[in-house]
Amino acid sequence: MPEPKTGASHDAPVAQQKALRKFEKSLPIALLRAREATTRLFKPFIDSHELTMPQWRVLRALADAEALDAKTLAERCVILPPSLTRIFRSLTLRGLIAPVECADARRHMVRLTQEGRALFKEVVLESEPTYRQLAQAFGPDRLDTLLDLLNELRDTVQTMDGAEESPLPLLRSASGR
Repeated sequence: MPEPKTGASHDAPVAQQKALRKFEKSLPIALLRAREATTRLFKPFIDSHELTMPQWRVLRALADAEALDAKTLAERCVILPPSLTRIFRSLTLRGLIAPVECADARRHMVRLTQEGRALFKEVVLESEPTYRQLAQAFGPDRLDTLLDLLNELRDTVQTMDGAEESPLPLLRSASGR
């Protein structure tokens, strides 16, 4: 004979019956808060050069490479392809990036121009004291460990079932692990 229903908790799976973790212990919320706090430190340097944060991410990614294709940039910078197209247009008009000839016409390759590289270096020079201040306040070893842990967390999430269904491209490991 089936047990009589005693309320909503009977219908809920056992995992949902456990107490929900506190708001302050929510990983997505903690990551968002950390992102917003650190972005506030560096955004003035980006803004002063009339760049958006996504534009800066593209410049930053290209500064570490000779040239990159749109797919790689979308993944590395966590930018949806339609937004990346607009960013390419804007940065090209400003003379900061330029297209690169590619044997595969389906691939859109870009590189930093001399002006783009100069702007990148200028922003880095301006923001580096703030980065050093953050590292000193948080602890250089702790900051390095945090970055390693965040990369490991990302890699872990990417290997979990359903990770490929994310609406945004997931980052590949920058550390090569």
